[in-house]
Amino acid sequence: MALRLDGKVLAKAVEHRLSAVIKEHQSGIGRPPGLAVLRVGDDPASAVYVANKEKACARIGVASFGAHLAAETAADAVLGSIRELNADPRVDGILLQLPLPDGLDERPLLEAIDPEKDADGLHTLNLGRLLKGESGPRSCTPAGVMAMLRSNGIDPAGKRAVVIGRSILVGQPMALMLQAANATVTVAHSRTVDLAAHTLEADILVVAAGRPGMVGAEHVRAGAAVVDVGIHRRPEGGLCGDVVAAEVEPIAAALSPVPGGVGPMTVTMLLVNTVVAWCRRHGIDHGLDDLIV
Repeated sequence: MALRLDGKVLAKAVEHRLSAVIKEHQSGIGRPPGLAVLRVGDDPASAVYVANKEKACARIGVASFGAHLAAETAADAVLGSIRELNADPRVDGILLQLPLPDGLDERPLLEAIDPEKDADGLHTLNLGRLLKGESGPRSCTPAGVMAMLRSNGIDPAGKRAVVIGRSILVGQPMALMLQAANATVTVAHSRTVDLAAHTLEADILVVAAGRPGMVGAEHVRAGAAVVDVGIHRRPEGGLCGDVVAAEVEPIAAALSPVPGGVGPMTVTMLLVNTVVAWCRRHGIDHGLDDLIV
């Protein structure tokens, strides 16, 4: 039976740490950390994600300054909202919820976010900092994966790691973080020939392909740690990931569940980035370095 990489349990533990940091320093700073989530349009999944983030903020004492703009909002108006949040001294983290409605290009809007307030770690400057090993906000999902591995005693150093997926949101920063942790990293994707030949070499397999049930027993080496980043709604109801969990669980040494694995940690790392930015703005030692390496 594979070790369960439980993101819910870890997220709760990290939230306790964040709450303690906020309680210790809020009176001295004079305000709590602030996170602004900007949502454009009425994508149902985005509405759920934003609600979950706002609830998480409330649990640990982060102030929410979110805004919901209509789907027909012009790019200039969205840009204006971002600039207002950049200038708002109460806001330490800004997240532009993706996907955006058709007709809105995410790239210039993400680039308009103050890099020091980039709660999702997607600004070009922060991705460059990750590449160079410099401090800065880290992409939330891959940072959450790294925290899950560390908390379960899975050290990537010297191991072979395979990442399936090359998106800028998960796959690319995931590969960089594993490489920074001294793993030997292969990035596979939709054009990869003979995927199993690569994945069967992996001690650590991170699946972020966005295709339900893509990875089964034939792709997994015995004793590997498998992290399933995908989450999909089944036509018959319920959720599933990119990994066929029932096939992989008897083979793997560790497996993250869907739901309850990477998802909770993605939200929690958004809070980590916000609290760390709040501390840095005020010259405070946050004690969270193990979560942002």
